Amino acid sequence: MAKTTAFSCFAIVCASVASAQEQTLIPGVGLSVEGAWVNQQSSDLSGGGSFSVDRVYGRAGGFKRLDNGLGLGLFASYGNSDYDFSGAAPWGEVRESAISTAFSGKLNNGAQYFIAPSVRTRYERGASASDGRTAGVFAGISWQVSDNLKIGPAFGAFEGLGDDDVEVFPALLLDWKMSDRLSLSTGPTIGASRGPGLSLRYAMSNDWSVTLSARSEKNRFALSDSGSTPNGVGQDRSVPVVVSLGYAPNPAMSFSVFAGAEVDGQLRLEDATGSVVGRQSYDAAPIAGLAFSLAF
Repeated sequence: MAKTTAFSCFAIVCASVASAQEQTLIPGVGLSVEGAWVNQQSSDLSGGGSFSVDRVYGRAGGFKRLDNGLGLGLFASYGNSDYDFSGAAPWGEVRESAISTAFSGKLNNGAQYFIAPSVRTRYERGASASDGRTAGVFAGISWQVSDNLKIGPAFGAFEGLGDDDVEVFPALLLDWKMSDRLSLSTGPTIGASRGPGLSLRYAMSNDWSVTLSARSEKNRFALSDSGSTPNGVGQDRSVPVVVSLGYAPNPAMSFSVFAGAEVDGQLRLEDATGSVVGRQSYDAAPIAGLAFSLAF
């Protein structure tokens, strides 16, 4: 059974890989390292109590363009989300890791394509990493329709965690230079949200920029066998909206600080059989953080 959903966190990693490989289509091997820290401040839950989250994320990898024009990439990532509940905690520290590959090239008509398969684990500390393992693929194709516009379709297909469903969703690849300083794109937004989102960027100078970013996020993870819902599945869904100030002294180096809010948030609990046993919405949660990206 297939279902169309908002971007899953698993798809986000694949999209980040795809975007990164498009940015490093140069002879030889391009290596990159990036990371982020995000603090989600305390937010009230509809059922009473409140919670906050501290997140860290890192990714490293490389991309090589072959003589025949085919590009190959390999990336590894690790993340940690430390939840702090004022009352009974449905879960605690959530860990994630992923191995992703990327393949890209050009067709005879000039279109650029990529295929990015990935294997990911997402689980509460105390659970087995294998309980939170899923796999899937993200792929797309884009055309340079003008000097200022590149656009095309994409899709993702990923295993569902905690059930037998497969998540299938469409996506849009967009890079639109609206003016010399203003651009609109659907690239990764590491720091605020580690994956594809809609970003409006204004370049104040060659080095400094301001960006408004937003996307829909849904994170699902396996729960430990000793918590409130043994061997169940937790879910944290929200829409992060942030403004970031970026500094990029050269194309291979960038740093940013950002602030905003997680809106339309909801936490959900599923037991070992897949039945929903708890659901709570949460108020808009202020978020702030730091991010960096380096290429070699």
